[in-house]
Amino acid sequence: MAEHEEKKQEESLMEKIADKIRGHDSSSDSDDDKPSESSIKAKVFRLFGREKPVHHVLGGGKPADIFLWRNKKISAGALGVATVIWVLFELLEYHLLTLVCHLLILALALLFLWSNATTFINKSPPHIPEVQIPKDPVIEFAQALRFEINRAFAVLRDIASGRDLKKFLSVIAGLWVLSIVGSWCNFLTLFYIVFVLLHTVPVLYEKYEDKVDPFAEKAMHEIKKQYAVFDAKVLSKIPRGPLKEKKKD
Repeated sequence: MAEHEEKKQEESLMEKIADKIRGHDSSSDSDDDKPSESSIKAKVFRLFGREKPVHHVLGGGKPADIFLWRNKKISAGALGVATVIWVLFELLEYHLLTLVCHLLILALALLFLWSNATTFINKSPPHIPEVQIPKDPVIEFAQALRFEINRAFAVLRDIASGRDLKKFLSVIAGLWVLSIVGSWCNFLTLFYIVFVLLHTVPVLYEKYEDKVDPFAEKAMHEIKKQYAVFDAKVLSKIPRGPLKEKKKD
């Protein structure tokens, strides 16, 4: 009986060891079959070559929250104010000077009535606060604006030098398209269209980016192929300037 029990214990022990080995092999096989998340993410094409979320690309601050409708009340309010301004100046053809004068007339009338009504209702006259602007934020804003202007001038100088012909032609084409769009509508309408697009396109792209990116990948591949043909037939035959030759030397 003792020998029989020992055999049973040995058999159960061997079965447990075999089950553990099979489970380890199956888990290792499944891990080998499944690619890592980093490799999957590396293979996925993202529009404009971005590697960060849309919120981070837009700056990651309050403007990004407004454009992506993180706070629906603020986003709807900003879009509503822009729509009211566009309707006033475009559809109703209200002029800025007229609007400012009418607002000042209304403010002066209300202050006049309030100041004269205080004598009858025994209340203090209206207090008009003084405007105080801190010095440090203004200086920081001026320095940041100066830095951005100098950087824009440096970019324009680099583009105009002709070192990168592709960038030069892209900027010329973009300005040409912008001039055509500007001939269709005035600056306020163009600004409103851009404002509406900023409040709609990013949030829609963030929601449907998995469907948009494959189509964008095909479009970018086709554009690169057509550009390669154009470069071989046209751009490669254009003589380069002295700056390009110095760069090659």
